[in-house]
Amino acid sequence: MPDLQSESVALPLEQAPEQSQNHTEVFAVHGADPEVLAYAMARYSRSALSMKESLMEISSQRAEQFLNTFYFQYGHRSIADLAHIAFAIERLSLLAAIVLVDEQRWDGQERSTRYQNFRKSGWYLPDFGPDSASQARYVASIEASFAAYHQVADGMLEVLKQQVPCPPEMKPETYNRTLRARAFDVARYLLPLATNTSLGQIVNARTLETQISRLLSHPAPEIRNLGERLREAAASPAWCVNRHELAVLQGRITAADPELAEESRELLLHETRPAPTLVKYATPNFYRQESSRELHQAAREIMGDTPIAAAPLVDLVEKTESLEAEIAATLLYTNSHYPYRQLRDAMATLGEPRCVEIIALGTRHRGRHDELLREFSAGQALRFDILMDIGGFRDMHRHRRCTQILQQFTSLHGYAAPEGLTAELTSVYQQALNSAQALHAELAASPIAETSAAAPYVLPLGTRTRALFKMDFAEALYISELRSAPQGHFSYRRVAWEMYLAVQRRHPALAEHFRVCDPDAPIDLLKR
Repeated sequence: MPDLQSESVALPLEQAPEQSQNHTEVFAVHGADPEVLAYAMARYSRSALSMKESLMEISSQRAEQFLNTFYFQYGHRSIADLAHIAFAIERLSLLAAIVLVDEQRWDGQERSTRYQNFRKSGWYLPDFGPDSASQARYVASIEASFAAYHQVADGMLEVLKQQVPCPPEMKPETYNRTLRARAFDVARYLLPLATNTSLGQIVNARTLETQISRLLSHPAPEIRNLGERLREAAASPAWCVNRHELAVLQGRITAADPELAEESRELLLHETRPAPTLVKYATPNFYRQESSRELHQAAREIMGDTPIAAAPLVDLVEKTESLEAEIAATLLYTNSHYPYRQLRDAMATLGEPRCVEIIALGTRHRGRHDELLREFSAGQALRFDILMDIGGFRDMHRHRRCTQILQQFTSLHGYAAPEGLTAELTSVYQQALNSAQALHAELAASPIAETSAAAPYVLPLGTRTRALFKMDFAEALYISELRSAPQGHFSYRRVAWEMYLAVQRRHPALAEHFRVCDPDAPIDLLKR
């Protein structure tokens, strides 16, 4: 291993330190490439140089050499935490977006299905290979879901206008925009997971590498392609907001003084490649792929034909099992469609030796630099097993201070019904959801790989999905308070309220500290 102090800069013996060192200097840094900046910050541990001195002498080649040595050869992955990169990711499916953002260290924003009209967003068409008949049924299903989305959005807007007249002091455009957003709260239940969306993310290179590897390991071709495109974007020149203006300025400088042409071009038109070194080895994660395959098989063997137990909207599962049983049950949870309580009880019945075998499956293929699977995050006092609509789940998915264990989307759990539908719109909604879920079940059972992989895309956001949220008390209070607020969506407001009630039943002395809002209390529909 190389000497980690090889870059240190010692002061000459005759140079005494300054007597007064009590003046703290703080400054923001702009203009350095992400990898160069990461290198400069990492040098604080290996050099006496200031940030300004480091950046003035560092070249991209030196940064690459440093990262190749300390990041890749010796696993100093914290260095990549220092390189932050902004990405725009546009025209990806809702399904791909959910997979993309499933990182605990993630920051970003996506197009809101609550506030934007998705009529013209378009949708993703998977490759069905030789199965043209299934492709035709897929297309018909997606188009039917969008037709129902249009009908319910327009119908709900008229219903709301009849219920809530426009106040004299409110502008008509504000009134229409506010009620249309309320209508989208209902209509979004009909958007299929194939619907195109767009998002922006700002992540550090370490998270990006993990994200790319995870995407490349996914069974869906669209999501694997997304991983390739992210890796390519990180290694390619970034889009510069001021590129045109800088090119014009460089041209003027060249015309005025040809001798400055090359120097001005290098300074003004420098191309930034965000993280070509830090992501170049991001590949499909063998550990994740093989562990998933073996744990999926183990779940089938253990549960057999056992029916999926009925479960409430929110189940606060009391902690009675050992740590070994919790980890084993969680590993099976993400590779099945059973409630956590049912799996926990099954593992407790089988005993600790079987739990240890399941845990071994979760570590057997772990490589030298692989982090443990998320399922190994265990020991939290509060475990909420939540079964809710996909649209509402996506809002809950943003809470990254807790550990979230997700199950695959399926039609096995049926679908939720939005609030406020008239009898006519209820009929439209139910017909669309029943049809889409029936097609999903058929596509998922197809022996043709391309067809079965395409099945999740037809599921509308009203489809129920299951996710396990593990957290401490502070996070439970935070989510309950934030998500039960009147301006929130009625779906997750109900979930937040049920979380509060579950804590109240289990820990009544703590319930008085929650500042929550009853979702059944009347609200002003014109306030968002």
